[in-house]
Amino acid sequence: MKTSDTRILTTHVGSLPRSRALLDLLVAIENGEEVDRELFRSQVADDLDHVVTRQLAAGVDVGGDGEMPRIGFSQYVKDRMTGFGGVAQRGVVTDLEKFPGYAELKGLRPTGNELRSSTLYTVPEAQDRVVYDPELAVAREELELFAAALGRASGAGFEETFVTAVSPGLVTTTLLRAEGNPAYADDREYLADVSRELKQEYEYVAAQGHVLQIDCPDLAFERNVLYRDRPWEEFLERIGWHVAALNDALADIPRERVRMHVCWGNWDGPHIDDIDLEPLLETVYRANVGAISMAGANPRHQHEYKLFGRYPLPDGVVLAPGVIDVTYNYLEHPEVVADRICRYAEAIGDPTRVIACTDCGFSTFAGYTMVAEDVVWKKLEILAEGARIATDRLFG
Repeated sequence: MKTSDTRILTTHVGSLPRSRALLDLLVAIENGEEVDRELFRSQVADDLDHVVTRQLAAGVDVGGDGEMPRIGFSQYVKDRMTGFGGVAQRGVVTDLEKFPGYAELKGLRPTGNELRSSTLYTVPEAQDRVVYDPELAVAREELELFAAALGRASGAGFEETFVTAVSPGLVTTTLLRAEGNPAYADDREYLADVSRELKQEYEYVAAQGHVLQIDCPDLAFERNVLYRDRPWEEFLERIGWHVAALNDALADIPRERVRMHVCWGNWDGPHIDDIDLEPLLETVYRANVGAISMAGANPRHQHEYKLFGRYPLPDGVVLAPGVIDVTYNYLEHPEVVADRICRYAEAIGDPTRVIACTDCGFSTFAGYTMVAEDVVWKKLEILAEGARIATDRLFG
C-alpha cells in the first residue's frame, strides 16, 4: 500500500454520512419494502459523487466509497450470503447497565430515521450453512459504482483507494450460530465456513486494485459483549481462532494490500469496560496484514501510543492510528492532531510507517450518526492540516 518517505498520508476508517434520500431507500429495503433498483443505483451514484468529491477537497490521500450502498459495516453480509434468518440474541454493552443515567439519556435523545432501521439493534443468526453468492453480484455492483464515481471525479484523485469488508470473526460473534443449526456442531466450524466464503469477496476487492480493509472490532469489542462474563483466557483463545481464520481467507492476497481495523465499538459512551490494548497486541500482530488501524484519539485509548515503543510493529507493517475522534462534534485543533501523529511516529521510531487516520467510521450503520455531516468534512480537513504540520516537524 502507499506510504511516503516525505510526508504523513491521511485516510479514514470507512463509513461516511449518507444523504437522507439514500437513508430512506436503505431503510425501506431493510424493512422489506419494494424499491426500484435503478432508483437505488442512481441515488448511490449521487452519494458516491458527493463523498468522493468531499474527501478529495478535504485532503484525504487514501479514500473510500463511504460504504454508501450498505445498511451497516458488518451485517451487510446477510444480503450477500444465504443461511441467515431469525434474530441473533446478543447482549448489550456494560455501559448501559453500569450507567443507567447514560442509558436513559441515550434512549431519550432524538435520533431520527435510525429508529426505523432494525439493523442497529438486531441482526439475523446463522440457521443453516452459510454460502456466499457465487456470482458476487452485490459486491460487483458496489465496486462498479465506486469505480464510476472515481472516473467522474475531477482533479488529481486519491493516492490510493480502499474498500472495507467484515472479518470472519466478527460475523460469527454478531450473526451468531443458531443452537439448532444442523450445519455446524460448534463455532469453530461456523468460523471456518465464514472464512472460506468471505475469501471470495476479499480477493475480488483486491483484484479491483483497492486496498482491502478488514474490520475486526471482534478482537477488542467482544470482550465487552459476548465474552463479558467469561474468563480472559477464553476470550484470548477465541480471538486467536479469529486471526487464524482471517489469515486463511487472506492467503492468496499480498499482505501489503491489506489493512486491518481494530476497535472497541463506536459509540459516545463511558466505555468503562474497554479492554486494554496491551494484552491484545500479540494476537493482533499475528494477522497477515500490511497495516493496522486502531482508535487512538478517544480519551479511553489516547495513552496507548506508548505501547508501540515497547512492542514494535511486525516487520513491514504500517500503523494507521486514530488521531480524530468520530463520536463528538467538538473539532480537534490541527496542532492537537499533529501532536498525536508525532507521538506515534516517535514511539515507532519511523514516521514513514505512520498514516494518519480516524478512530472509526462516521456512520457505521445507516442512520446511526453522532457527528453532523458538515462537521465530518471539517474534521477530515483538520486531519489533513494536522498531517501537514506533523510532516513539517517529522520530515523537516
